[in-house]
Amino acid sequence: MLTLQFIPYSNIASLDSAQRIKTLLEIVKDEKIVLLEGRLREEEEAELIKKTMESIDEKFTGIELGVIYPEGKDTKLHNRIRRMLIRFLLGNRNGFTIIGPANIIKEIKKDPDKIQLFTKDAAEAKPKKKKK
Repeated sequence: MLTLQFIPYSNIASLDSAQRIKTLLEIVKDEKIVLLEGRLREEEEAELIKKTMESIDEKFTGIELGVIYPEGKDTKLHNRIRRMLIRFLLGNRNGFTIIGPANIIKEIKKDPDKIQLFTKDAAEAKPKKKKK
């Protein structure tokens, strides 16, 4: 069964970087796909990937990560300043992040306006047993 867990930005806003990463990684290790409102900072994404690499074993094979970040096409100065002020006050709620276990997610395709998530078939998703 495929489980999606939506996490509003407000749930992680008060956490420090290490706690955010730990929380997200625990959810993904439980074979759930995280739908995160907003996005992590670049250094948090890098740390998430680092922690993932340290956690890889026979059961947990890694993560797939996709971020869609709609760029504002409005070139008016007052609108750009308003967006920057909102982002400063409320955090980076623009965009959407998907994080899921690599044994479930086949591919994440993205372009500026959409994101597509392709999952593996049940037979594909099961870890292969080692031969003795």
